[in-house]
Amino acid sequence: MKYFYFTLFSLLLLFSCSQDKEEKKSEAVNLYYDQAFEFREKKVPDSAFIYFNKAKELFLQQKDSLGIAKCLVNMALISIDKGDYFGGQECSLEALTYFNVNKKEQFRYLESNLHELALASFQLKNYEQAIKYYNQSLKYAQDSASTLITKNNIANAYNNQKKYSRSLAVYQEILQQKIISPQNYAMTLTNMASAKWEQNEKYNAIPELLKALQIREKENDIWGLNSSYSHLADYYFKIKPDSALLYANKMYQIAQKLESPDDQLEALQKLIKLSPARNIKQFFATYQKLNDSLQTARSAAKNQFALIRYDTEKSKADNLVLQKDNDGKRYQIIILIIGILLLIIAGTLWYKKRKQRLELEAQNSIRENKLITSQKVHDVVANGLYRIMSKLDHQETLKDDPIINEIEELYEQSRDISYEKPKTKNLPFNEKIANLLRSFASEGTKVILVGNSAPLWEKASDQAKEEIEHILQELMVNMSKHSQANDVVIRFEHADEKINIYYTDNGIGISGKPQAKNGLTNTGNRIKAINGTLTFDTNVEKGLKIKILFPVS
Repeated sequence: MKYFYFTLFSLLLLFSCSQDKEEKKSEAVNLYYDQAFEFREKKVPDSAFIYFNKAKELFLQQKDSLGIAKCLVNMALISIDKGDYFGGQECSLEALTYFNVNKKEQFRYLESNLHELALASFQLKNYEQAIKYYNQSLKYAQDSASTLITKNNIANAYNNQKKYSRSLAVYQEILQQKIISPQNYAMTLTNMASAKWEQNEKYNAIPELLKALQIREKENDIWGLNSSYSHLADYYFKIKPDSALLYANKMYQIAQKLESPDDQLEALQKLIKLSPARNIKQFFATYQKLNDSLQTARSAAKNQFALIRYDTEKSKADNLVLQKDNDGKRYQIIILIIGILLLIIAGTLWYKKRKQRLELEAQNSIRENKLITSQKVHDVVANGLYRIMSKLDHQETLKDDPIINEIEELYEQSRDISYEKPKTKNLPFNEKIANLLRSFASEGTKVILVGNSAPLWEKASDQAKEEIEHILQELMVNMSKHSQANDVVIRFEHADEKINIYYTDNGIGISGKPQAKNGLTNTGNRIKAINGTLTFDTNVEKGLKIKILFPVS
């Protein structure tokens, strides 16, 4: 109920965009885009997502940056509407890289995309980030109506942070506008009255809430009525339970009419708290069934959207290989000559990659030995020198002896050595991981990454990042040495305050239980250090599947 106006904003904006001349021109050369909008209008979001993804790939071939961006904005909107907020953020952030902020004709799309980023952040309760994106979207606002809705959302975010003074100031600013529709006036009046009441429980919000209700009844604003009934039920909850029950029932009826599962769940929660004992069991059973159904549908949508994007990336990689094979058949004589050159180049690249890998392994070994050595220097040498200095300080005949100063200098040098720390490059962690994993790719082995975005790692600790980097490196080294795989897929996802990493290859696999050799033992110790788990799936017919899971704060 509280977020209907967010979705309404994006739907109105994107459907109006679909009618403009520039987009019609794009649709004429990209039938997938046209089909995607047909599915959107028929309320078949899963198919719409698939065709927007296909349209994006075609726009990529056509080098149409705006077309790519618009597809990603629509994919983000569908993902967020289905509850896949992280997936929606990933699409929206990718879309930003294709827009041209200097072209005024693209402002409406930028406004919509930033609005979706704000909505995803709001739903994830990251209100500061939501306010940032809402303010950015205002820079590209095209009309006063969208501006008022965005400002209302900013005020709502402040309200959820309990920053009532800021939220009330924004509501007041909106209500003072000369041109404001009855629906927007009622929405703002309702939100402002509720904010005043939340700030001060003694505040009488009824006159303003009922005034907003009357406007919505007159305008036949069904979604607005749903909002009014919710706020009135909350206000009367303690002081007039009978009135609260009346409005909760009205909200439930209208939420059913709107076919809004979230609003039905909210209304059922109120009815369970307010209804007589004889009705509570029925309402609870209805709530539980609807909630389970909604969560199942949203989980399925998240997985489906992730798989669609994964399949696209895999298909692109397979198509590249197929294209090379076809070109080879067409130019057999030329390929024979080029093949010899490629063998030389491949041998050189293999040698370089092998040398780089060996150097990397050697560097890691040296780094670990350095840490051990520096610790021993501190524990044995530095502390030993300090004990000698202490003994000599108590001998009067040696207090002014030059050897004391020499020993003290050696002590300071040993301490400095033990405290040295390796320097690291300031590279985003997702890029660092991508560079690491892709370094193991070769002409005989494809390495495909899915979901390795910057937002995924935002909450991961430095220790977790360091351990995961070593674990993934160990897995890839083992793959390169032993697996004989030609397809390796690593998929990343964030769910339930955990990061899941799925490793899959089509190599020879592992027969029986994995043996705890040095590399595997170190990997097990590392994952335990961050309270995670590493699971081998040995039931697969071919290849190897590994799941890595660890919590994030």
